[in-house]
Amino acid sequence: MSGFTRDSYHYGDRLVYEALHSKWGRHHARYCGCGQDWLTTHAESAGFTVVKSGGGYTALVGPGLTEGVDEDALTANALWEAVTGTPATQDWTDPVHVVDRSPETQAALKAASAARYAQLRERTAAAKVEPASVKQVAYLDTLAAQTDPDRFDAEFAKAVKGSGILPRGEAETAGRAVRRLTRASARKLITALVGHR
Repeated sequence: MSGFTRDSYHYGDRLVYEALHSKWGRHHARYCGCGQDWLTTHAESAGFTVVKSGGGYTALVGPGLTEGVDEDALTANALWEAVTGTPATQDWTDPVHVVDRSPETQAALKAASAARYAQLRERTAAAKVEPASVKQVAYLDTLAAQTDPDRFDAEFAKAVKGSGILPRGEAETAGRAVRRLTRASARKLITALVGHR
């Protein structure tokens, strides 16, 4: 969503309006329809300045939008008029999204992110050693019955490659082979077999 933002990391002490390109591009196409770029043709020529651009957003500052305005009664009317060429009718006010960049907040976010990724790494490691689940085995039994044996053997070998699990033996049934899989290798095999159905 487009909106007013204060983020010291990206914008210093400036209040900016983060304009979502898809949103403002639609407004421009519908109400102006000149076929030119809404940002360079209309916004910049009206005195708005691009502070930062990327990820589908452009941060703008300028008169009537972030300069010379009551920050408790912000609207995007000035940008609307510049981009669409039509009178603005926004009668509600937009809040300012403030991104807290204090050292304490950043440390807490970093710790939460580290904990989340630690859990993901633990689950990934566990999946490499824990036996395939009952549901995985049952599903693989069904898939094996519907798959050409040569195709099954080839995909089984790919799924266990590098895991320490041996490929399917010459006299080994598919059902017995899948019971030797780990959760991770079973998931790989299921994905491969479903993709070839």
